[in-house]
Amino acid sequence: MNGTATRVPTHEPEIDFWFDFGSNYSYLSVMRIEAEAAARGVRIHWRPFLLGPVFRDLGFDNSPFVLQKEKGAYVWKDMERQCRKYGIALKRPTTFPRAALLAMRVALLGAQREWIAAYCRKIMQLNFAHDRDIGSMEVMSEALDELGLPAGEIIAEAQSDANKLRLREQTAAAAARGIFGAPTFFVGDEMFWGNDRLDDALDYCASVAASG
Repeated sequence: MNGTATRVPTHEPEIDFWFDFGSNYSYLSVMRIEAEAAARGVRIHWRPFLLGPVFRDLGFDNSPFVLQKEKGAYVWKDMERQCRKYGIALKRPTTFPRAALLAMRVALLGAQREWIAAYCRKIMQLNFAHDRDIGSMEVMSEALDELGLPAGEIIAEAQSDANKLRLREQTAAAAARGIFGAPTFFVGDEMFWGNDRLDDALDYCASVAASG
């Protein structure tokens, strides 16, 4: 023994992951975050929210990637590069951003359940790798069935008035926290925006826990 104490984290490090299924950069993070967080011993809090109302509150009636032609052209080239980098499939959606209200309601319902990560990856792949209409009841039912989940039961609960209200409240909470895009990560009050900040957010999260 050299007399130097080993610092042990006093609590499990946690990160809040705010995302929208219509967000292309959220796609990259959804596909990466579970493995990256596990490697650092970080627990994920999944925070689905609706980016559209946030954009409208900021004065945009659509995604900036649609409103600004040059930015949009760059973003899809960037997505091609990033997907090659991470080994993630990409097929540019014929509709962008694609409405996914039902899918988001299901995500909110499942946020504390064991199937949330697999579900989110499935929905993102349907949108950004297979160009499927994730806003449709048919595609949603098919996705849940393929995950071995009770589609009818989950969709009925997701469509309840209480769950619809919760999603509106969660979206308002995102705006109140200063979120202006997706994906966004919080470690306590420290905010990180964009897929390219996922690793920084997770490293920060782990370091804060280790120093606590």
